Amino acid sequence: MKKLIPIFAMFAILSLLSCNSKEKHEYIEIETSFGNMEIMLYNSTPGHRDNIVKLVKEKFYDGLLFHRVIDGFMIQGGDPDSRGAGPEVNLGGGGPGYTIPEEIGAPHLKGALAAARTPNPEKNSSGSQFYIVHGKKLSDREIDNFENRNKVKYNEEQRRIYKEIGGSPMLDMGYTVYGEVTKGLEVVDKIAVTPKNGERPIENVTMTIRYLGKK
Repeated sequence: MKKLIPIFAMFAILSLLSCNSKEKHEYIEIETSFGNMEIMLYNSTPGHRDNIVKLVKEKFYDGLLFHRVIDGFMIQGGDPDSRGAGPEVNLGGGGPGYTIPEEIGAPHLKGALAAARTPNPEKNSSGSQFYIVHGKKLSDREIDNFENRNKVKYNEEQRRIYKEIGGSPMLDMGYTVYGEVTKGLEVVDKIAVTPKNGERPIENVTMTIRYLGKK
């Protein structure tokens, strides 16, 4: 069984330590009409980290939508078919034509950046679609239930963050988390509650993603 990565609170939100705290990480920034989100990418998930950096530098994401939004769960985007898509277009099936081998380990705490995927036994990730966890606060009993279901053991700090900040632990050990929001977590809250037709926002939530380098 893979162990979940220890975490600590940082910048007034959650922060995951996937390696030595002095090690530099790569950062990206997602710009939306609701504000900007700065995201730190994990060195412990190099396949996913390098892939999104490559796509961001190619401007793959610019003009794409957060096409699937569920309050209390997550906000999802990165489907290339969403660029300029009318309200009648069914979204969620697009990608760059490849998948990424799973790098599952980190938990789905609020603000976590994770890779979407279609059902597959290897749990390989979509080459471009991602989601950011919105989630909800959980009780100790709920966390205990997810430990049993997911066959994991959360440490004290992970339990505290699930209780005080929130997350979506039902996704743990099923999807690759490869980054976290370090600035602009309130933007996730705003997008999560925007009016929707089904799961798609009525007014398009368009993204532009920039590479910020290492720090």
